[in-house]
Amino acid sequence: MLDKAVQRALRPTMTRAARALVRLGVGADALTLAGFAIGMAAAAAIAFEEFLPGLALLLLSRLMDGLDGAVARATHPTDRGGFLDITLDFLFYAAIPLAFALADPVANALPAAVLLAAFIGTGSSFLAFAAVAEKRRLQSLAFPEKSFYFLGGLTEATETITAFAAMCLWPQWFAPIAYGFAALCGITIALRIGWGWQRFR
Repeated sequence: MLDKAVQRALRPTMTRAARALVRLGVGADALTLAGFAIGMAAAAAIAFEEFLPGLALLLLSRLMDGLDGAVARATHPTDRGGFLDITLDFLFYAAIPLAFALADPVANALPAAVLLAAFIGTGSSFLAFAAVAEKRRLQSLAFPEKSFYFLGGLTEATETITAFAAMCLWPQWFAPIAYGFAALCGITIALRIGWGWQRFR
């Protein structure tokens, strides 16, 4: 829901940073891989109950995730880069709830499982819509620079990172945050199914 506005606000800064990285010879794929590695380090920190270091690493990971796209646009975007980016993003999003479950299995395992099930729904509806949209040669007006059709919803990347940050800041409230965000994901799933049902007649 907020991704488009956030990306518009950050675009000038990210573009300047991307140009500097290009001059240094840093490629988009390298940033994608580095961001993923940092994201996995964030998950490991959370699993060991180092929540604030985990939050710092999490935010750094997402900064790298934003920069890889900016660098790609400043050079030459590739299908390989788009594939790598979305695949590693979904692995990162799954790793954070799992890390909280590992940190406190008794309190967190069930809400983490519910949240991961909701992520399956948002991820599958997102990718299924993108696959059919590609078959029909549809273009996303909201995110035209993306490698494939980006379908929005109530819970996009900005909302997900905000929820993860709240979990790290108040880990004792992980369960209600996870259940609440899973419910919002449920709304996104329903909306996407409805959009697909209407669009793909």
